[in-house]
Amino acid sequence: MRTAVPLIYDLHCHSTVSDGLLAPEAVAERAYANGVNVWALTDHDEIGGLARAGDAARAVGMRFVTGVEISVTWASQTVHIVGLAFDPADAAMAAGLADTRAGRARRAKQMGERLAAMGMPGAYEGALPFAGNPELISRTHFARYLVDAGYCPDVQTVFNKILGDDCPGHVPMQWATLAQAVAWIHGAGGRAVIAHPGRYKYSPVQFGALFDEFRDLGGEGIEVVTGSHRPDQYREYADVARHYGFLASCGSDFHGPGESRHDLGSLPPLPAGLKPVWHDWA
Repeated sequence: MRTAVPLIYDLHCHSTVSDGLLAPEAVAERAYANGVNVWALTDHDEIGGLARAGDAARAVGMRFVTGVEISVTWASQTVHIVGLAFDPADAAMAAGLADTRAGRARRAKQMGERLAAMGMPGAYEGALPFAGNPELISRTHFARYLVDAGYCPDVQTVFNKILGDDCPGHVPMQWATLAQAVAWIHGAGGRAVIAHPGRYKYSPVQFGALFDEFRDLGGEGIEVVTGSHRPDQYREYADVARHYGFLASCGSDFHGPGESRHDLGSLPPLPAGLKPVWHDWA
């Protein structure tokens, strides 16, 4: 009797439609080449690349799942909520994401002014060519410019010293509320997942409040195995999923070759005893 080979899922990554380095078609090809069977493109606050990504995935025989990563402000910090398996034609989601994107351009200009005051002039103009979608210019695009201009040796150093949440070049942003993000995803028939919870700088009490509110809003899952977590955090957030009854998701959070901790399809499987976010997908 032949043993079934487990499918490889990667349900979190980015393309040039937001802050990735590769076009949606190229991300699909890389995922397939790396053995991924079920793949979602989750660009930040943007679903404009889904049609291209879906066509490319189907062309190679890989199952495609619609995805998006929505920026949320919760307790004065940015949290990301991944939406999966939703209808990309939903009007309310499209309108909500458009409102969210509009704030990015305003913040980017303020960030350029702040960096100029720190002795790095022209950063806004310099970051624009790195943004495939000017509506979605982000800290990552500024970081790539600052590396290219010689201010820092790599993108991670930019975030550690200049653009991270607690750094002098960061401009705080009021994103969507948690309730809005979950409502948009559910209104479009999708499933809501807290992305890489190990990245957020909350106290244990705040984390408990975040998970409680998310569950009360009907949020279904959290990412357990992700390129943004250390291996010890896989176990930590597996315990969180069990405690709250969340479904477990996984994804590389791939942005581009040489810039991401993990490549597409390179993560280990979910820890045992968890119900995956895909448990009822046909």
